[in-house]
Amino acid sequence: MAYTFEILGVSPILYFFNQQQEVIQAKPQIAVEYLSSYQCTLDALLESAETVRCKHGWDLEGVVQTMIDFWVKNSDTVRYWKFRLEDAGKENLLVSRVADMKGLQTEFELLLNKKV
Repeated sequence: MAYTFEILGVSPILYFFNQQQEVIQAKPQIAVEYLSSYQCTLDALLESAETVRCKHGWDLEGVVQTMIDFWVKNSDTVRYWKFRLEDAGKENLLVSRVADMKGLQTEFELLLNKKV
């Protein structure tokens, strides 16, 4: 199975957890997970990804390898978000997304079809 990973940004802690609850209630079947960490380190993000295998039957080694590949290939992006997280202060989290390709496609289709 192919996975994708990317860092999305920095968010206040309470906002992130409220969004997580909305995602869980609205789209529990979609294989997309939003991860958070107080630190912008690969170890911290890998630790936050340990729970995704149980929810979707994902291959944890595949998820981990995807995250490592992103980290190695996108050092400028990682450095940018590390500075943004430090600037934001202790009440904020680094937010990232890991998904299988079908789940990400489904989520994008839902967003495109969502009526405003």
